[in-house]
Amino acid sequence: MKSRSITVPSLRRYLVPFDPKRVPHLFTDVLIIGGGIAGIRAALAVDPSLRTVVVTKDSFQHSNSAYAQGGIAGVLDPLDDFANHVNDTLAAGKGLCHQEVVDLVVKEAPERIRELVSYGAEFDEVDGQIALTLEGGHSHARVAHALGDATGQEVMRAMNRTAHEAEHIDLWPRTFTIDLLTCDGACRGALVWNANHGRTFVWAKQTILCTGGAGAIYRETTNPQIATADGHAIAFRAGCELRDMEFMQFHPTVLYIAGSSRYLISEAVRGEGAHLVDSSGHRFMFDYNDAGELAPRDVVSQAITRQMARTSHPCVYLDLSHLNPEHVKKRFPHIRKVCSDFGLDMTSDRVPVRPGAHYMIGGVTTDLSGQTSLPGLWAAGEVTSTGLHGANRLASNSLLEGVVFGLRCGVNASAAAREMPDQFTAPRLSNSSDRRPGHDDEALDLADIRNSLRSLMWRSVGITRNEVDLLAARQQLDFWANYVCRRDLNEPAGWELQNMMLVSRIMTAAAQERRESRGVHARTDYPEMLEAQRSHITVHTDSPCP
Repeated sequence: MKSRSITVPSLRRYLVPFDPKRVPHLFTDVLIIGGGIAGIRAALAVDPSLRTVVVTKDSFQHSNSAYAQGGIAGVLDPLDDFANHVNDTLAAGKGLCHQEVVDLVVKEAPERIRELVSYGAEFDEVDGQIALTLEGGHSHARVAHALGDATGQEVMRAMNRTAHEAEHIDLWPRTFTIDLLTCDGACRGALVWNANHGRTFVWAKQTILCTGGAGAIYRETTNPQIATADGHAIAFRAGCELRDMEFMQFHPTVLYIAGSSRYLISEAVRGEGAHLVDSSGHRFMFDYNDAGELAPRDVVSQAITRQMARTSHPCVYLDLSHLNPEHVKKRFPHIRKVCSDFGLDMTSDRVPVRPGAHYMIGGVTTDLSGQTSLPGLWAAGEVTSTGLHGANRLASNSLLEGVVFGLRCGVNASAAAREMPDQFTAPRLSNSSDRRPGHDDEALDLADIRNSLRSLMWRSVGITRNEVDLLAARQQLDFWANYVCRRDLNEPAGWELQNMMLVSRIMTAAAQERRESRGVHARTDYPEMLEAQRSHITVHTDSPCP
């Protein structure tokens, strides 16, 4: 598929200054950055004869994977078949999916799900078989789920236990990756930080990037606040190609209670028959799409946004009052508890919802093996652009993509590492300065800038976009970046902000470049999907990899 390229200045290569003679060094065969489903599956696929280090900036129980509610899609029903799943994925992707990637992932799905069962994941069952539910965009019930509505929690529990028991895997929680290390045009590991040891050079024969998403860039999001696009940013600064960065998927139904944190209301709630109604009780989805509540996520999110504007109301509502209350209680125990904490009975009360940033479709470009454009660096999961999702991700294909490409990265990275000799020598690094001298000690209100950034992205680079708002957003982001991103900051909160600002600039530039509406990218000034625009947009830094 054709691509067109744009350039965005990264402003600097490394976020912090360093002297290799004053920083501790550690050597490993394989370094994995990220502890979600893709990272842990990659670790479990690495040859046990190789030393593997997995770092994650929070605990191994805290990731987008662990928060996934709906489930993992796969053809497990004899009445379903691979062609159905493939066609549903292609239809959702609006012309930008890669057929060979979709075929690969869909055909591996049943085996990968059975593999999760072998690790100890306990999926919900009916008559001794894995229970399957229907979600938006799927033509058949093919979504396996666990604990009713806490699939990610159960899957990660089983995988984390397996990884902890593996002798060749070292797990480093609460370790922030500042930057990838590059030398002679290849990735050689990463510079990491934690509160106990400070900065450490982790030199690796091969590195796998599995850092997850970017939802925290937006004010309204289903993601935990750790989803700050760190992997996208460190890969870009190291010279990697990013692709499809204009495509952020907004989940249609996020619990909307003023003053509270946002909580995802799973796609499966609508799959089980819930209706979407507006403030007057009108069931409006059929006004926008023949599939009603089971239309793909981009359609539902955009319809909800339009209906809120029509009714001048800050949300719409999920209505489950017509469903069997005992089935609802059993199927959605965690969602029901959250609702009850706010005095809502989801079996009888209308549940207020609105869209929120959910899944980053764009990311580091990879091939079928998981290889990025930077030698020595592989990537899997939400940080990547594999070609599976196109312009809109089909529900419950994300955990699936994580296990399929996590496995491939682990196998391929360990094969490459086995071919490399144990030459444990740290190469000489270039750390040229692109900083603003004399400003690093001045105090910045990081929280205020972060909140302003997230509000700007929600207003101007959100569910609907236009040239005037995108141009203004780019100018504001460039202004902030000029005095924030050139400074030497010394804590994760500052590094996160710098990463968020860089990736926001990339996303806004890509959104401005795509002058059409396709999938999750909706422009009010270019409302049609245009064949002439059916191409990938790739983004490169203006600073070559040293």
